[in-house]
Amino acid sequence: MREAKKILIISSDKSLSDVLKFCFDGWGYEVSVSKDPVTDIAPIKKASPDVIVVDVHSANAQQLEICRLLKDDFLTAYIPVITLINKRQLRSHLLNIKQGVDDYLIKPPDPLDLRVRIEMAMRRSQYSFHSTPLTGLPGGRIIEETINEKLKNREEFSFGYIDIDNFKYFNDNYGYVRGDRAIMQTAYMLYTAVSKFGNKKDFLGHIGGDDFVFITTLDRYRDICHNFILEFNRIMPFHYSEEDRKKGHVVARDRMHNIKKIPLMTISIAVANNAKASEFKNVIEINEKVAEVKRYLKTFEGSKFMADRRDHVPGAPEDAIIYKINDSKPKNYSPLGQILLKGGFVTDEKLDEALVLHWRRGVRLGEVLTELGVVEKGDLESALKQESAA
Repeated sequence: MREAKKILIISSDKSLSDVLKFCFDGWGYEVSVSKDPVTDIAPIKKASPDVIVVDVHSANAQQLEICRLLKDDFLTAYIPVITLINKRQLRSHLLNIKQGVDDYLIKPPDPLDLRVRIEMAMRRSQYSFHSTPLTGLPGGRIIEETINEKLKNREEFSFGYIDIDNFKYFNDNYGYVRGDRAIMQTAYMLYTAVSKFGNKKDFLGHIGGDDFVFITTLDRYRDICHNFILEFNRIMPFHYSEEDRKKGHVVARDRMHNIKKIPLMTISIAVANNAKASEFKNVIEINEKVAEVKRYLKTFEGSKFMADRRDHVPGAPEDAIIYKINDSKPKNYSPLGQILLKGGFVTDEKLDEALVLHWRRGVRLGEVLTELGVVEKGDLESALKQESAA
């Protein structure tokens, strides 16, 4: 049975919202209505609607800010936003909110016309060439356009290229489903690091596979790299079996088909800094520089990052900061999911379901587990205490 698509309607026009809810409920959609001014997108991230319909005519200037807020946040940027707009004010409204709108209809809309627009918007969102389906993050073309825009405006910025070491061997040993889970968690951890230690308008992209990028300011890349690596080293070993985790390696064939002990996944981050004193001319130059730095980083074991400074000798060892797994996590640490799993409070299947929702929606794992009715509040609180005490 196909899962019902979720539609959020933001409108203070009760007559309109009642008609739309009645029609879309009848067509099998899951409809929610927000009548009050929306100034916080946290509840929208938690609900994770497939499409958002905003009644522009009934909204004031403050309410229209929601369109921009949705597009500025990594987790909601690719949710289609369709506006219902008054014909007499069409031009002025569209000019004011064009950056946050994917489509529009003249108010009052024919519900069937709106349904067609919604289905088309969801199809574009799902199959968009410009984003990666697994993580929902912008893909290659948007990454390139973003860099070109910054170069054109002669902005200073740091471009970070992230590669998961030994991911191929993990994927080969554990299968593509577990591999996808590792990619999704990496995207979530990177999003968290950029959100906490970067700037509001920093950029995050997914080239594909195990390769990610971020763009931030020159003063923030170190904190982002440092904290992302610490979290990656702390959490990612738990994607392995307990046996492999304790051994610190998996047995696999290398590219020459020789059987080897392959270390657990780590992270390499190559950073190219575009400063006014040494500006890059184009995207190709940036790609060449991060490729050079990445080749050098691959000669080190463990997680590490290095920012190449064009006024220094490329690949200087003192520029590389290396983190090893055992140096960055408590010896007896276990994340919340593992604690609940070992305690018998949750099954592997339910934990996997909750984790996927946790990564995609940006909602805390404990909240998702409670929402799914998987874990009792008392058991969750006990597990959280164990996690914080580790």
